[in-house]
Amino acid sequence: MPITVARHAGFCMGVKRAVDGAVKAAQEGRKIVSFGELAHNPQVIEKLASIGVTVIHTVEEAAGRVVLIRSHGVSPEVTQALERTADQVIDLTCPFVARLHDFVARYSADGSPVILVGQSDHPEVTGTIGFAQGPVYTVHDVHMAQALPQLERALAVSQTTFPHERWEQIVPVLRERVGELTVQNTICTATALRQSEARELAASVDAMLVVGGKSSANTRKLYETCKGICPRTLLVERAADIPPGFANIHSDSIGITAGASTPDWSLKEVVTRMTDKEVLDQLTTEEAQNSFMADVEATLVKIRPGQTVKGTVVQITDDEVCVNIGYKSDGLIKREDLVDENVQMGDEIEVEVVKVNDGEGNVVLSQRNIVNRKAFAELVEKYNNNEYVEGVGKEVVKGGLICTVNGIRAFVPASQIANRYVEKLNEFVGQTLKLKIIEMDEQKRRIVASRRAVVREEAAAKKAEAWAKLAEGEVVHGVVRRLTDFGAFVDLGGVDGLIHVTDLSWAHVKHPSEIVSPDQEVDVKILSLDPERERIQLGLKQLQPKPWDVAPEKYPAGAVVVGKVVRITTFGAFVELEPGIDGLVHISQCAATRIQKVEDAVNVGDEVTVKVLSIDPEAKRISLSIRALLEPEPAPVEEVAQEPVYDNGEEAVAVDIEAYAASMEDEAQQ
Repeated sequence: MPITVARHAGFCMGVKRAVDGAVKAAQEGRKIVSFGELAHNPQVIEKLASIGVTVIHTVEEAAGRVVLIRSHGVSPEVTQALERTADQVIDLTCPFVARLHDFVARYSADGSPVILVGQSDHPEVTGTIGFAQGPVYTVHDVHMAQALPQLERALAVSQTTFPHERWEQIVPVLRERVGELTVQNTICTATALRQSEARELAASVDAMLVVGGKSSANTRKLYETCKGICPRTLLVERAADIPPGFANIHSDSIGITAGASTPDWSLKEVVTRMTDKEVLDQLTTEEAQNSFMADVEATLVKIRPGQTVKGTVVQITDDEVCVNIGYKSDGLIKREDLVDENVQMGDEIEVEVVKVNDGEGNVVLSQRNIVNRKAFAELVEKYNNNEYVEGVGKEVVKGGLICTVNGIRAFVPASQIANRYVEKLNEFVGQTLKLKIIEMDEQKRRIVASRRAVVREEAAAKKAEAWAKLAEGEVVHGVVRRLTDFGAFVDLGGVDGLIHVTDLSWAHVKHPSEIVSPDQEVDVKILSLDPERERIQLGLKQLQPKPWDVAPEKYPAGAVVVGKVVRITTFGAFVELEPGIDGLVHISQCAATRIQKVEDAVNVGDEVTVKVLSIDPEAKRISLSIRALLEPEPAPVEEVAQEPVYDNGEEAVAVDIEAYAASMEDEAQQ
């Protein structure tokens, strides 16, 4: 059986550098953690855990520890947050990834857009996005590239582990969508070489083994490449995953390659397994056996941990249910692992094999595991579809809140509970929370969820819906939320608009509280909309008639009205008839007899009854008289003296001299 091992297989330079750095740091005897898994390989994580290097996923967990930034890199914001929280931060970002970050940061410094080719949820991609100063578009296939908007200019870069042939397919499409496209091929040279070598090897063998973590995007892309060429391609994490009948041990040629996160010892283990002649001979002997026991066992069900089988209930006790699954031993289900509590003797039920042998020859089964697995599969689907889930707060733990989502435990970091800082998380225990899954580890069945993401997305959707309904000039209903010195903010159902203090009333307003109060419902007119700056200018006074437009009807010449003295000058007193409308009582009209100063007749704040002598709405002037109400009406004459003319705003008065002299003579005669 010829076996060919790819020359460029196993740890890439970036991952090896990160793992070596972690081992070196651990040898110093300090509390070492990595921000995310250093490599997407369970064996590597187990090895690192054995020397004290554990994994964290939130900044809060870094307090008091030495934190390693993995080869994928993180955004500048995350680095800064870690530096504020941790005792020390050791940056193990791959040089190829750091080069990608530098390209993005320099090109987008002026706000220019960047097109990042890669998986949007990959940690390397999310970290790279943080270096952009302008918009970022992520695409991972030709169809997504074709859906991009037309851009004047942009930079095209790639995730360092992205398949080179797919990059070559996408770039021409990008050139059609962008007028001035700057292309930087940032794919790691080792990645491109590994993929090219794997394609050549897969085309020349009968069967192919790809060794690496199943959660590794790099390894999975390598597997998909080989699988497309050699149908008998198998992805394994370790030698034990290779099934006995995978290849014909006498005639098949086998190729072996490994992903960038696969350690040397794991690759060697697989190669040794496939070349160990003693094992091969043993397998051959076992396959050739045709003994009585082989014939008996051939009639029995073959089971393995994690397998789902159907069985018949043969015994029920207070603590357990015994199920015949066709195996040489019956299976036992503990009551807490039984979903159907009303199960009866003879019922056929579906169960999962937990252990083939519990040490006493019994098979351990679970019915709840099946439900949990299905529930987890549903959550995976919701995560992939970017859908919300509902969870119930169960307990507060260090760094956040544990919730149950469809019976599955999910961790909600404290920073993801709400938009604001929440000091006491206990208030969420027992509450039903709408959540969004932001991190999913299918292998470890670990879920990280966020309530803050839901709140923000729903607020954004509500805001967008509210903006779509608004139009300048329309009258809308809202609720006053808060007051400031310069105006009142009104909630229009998802967005806030401002009524400036000058638009609250036609009269002068010192503070908005004179007109409106918090939680008051009001109808307002939209004066202007600025979607880009998210500003809405509203008006309240615009829904009321201008005081001077109706003043001639309310205050015709000869009308007697009551007003309040609001200002006194040397030539007369200004009387407020209503907010926004003041009239002048000339000094000669303040009293029945001649006075030296206006204060001899009236004072500011006095309420007086006056008679309208004349009104000029265009000039916004009203002449008033107190004297006319204190003396008999004069006999009608052919000519009437010109009444005083004044400017209500500038406090300037022009008085007809002859009329003023005549009034003085009348006063002298009296």
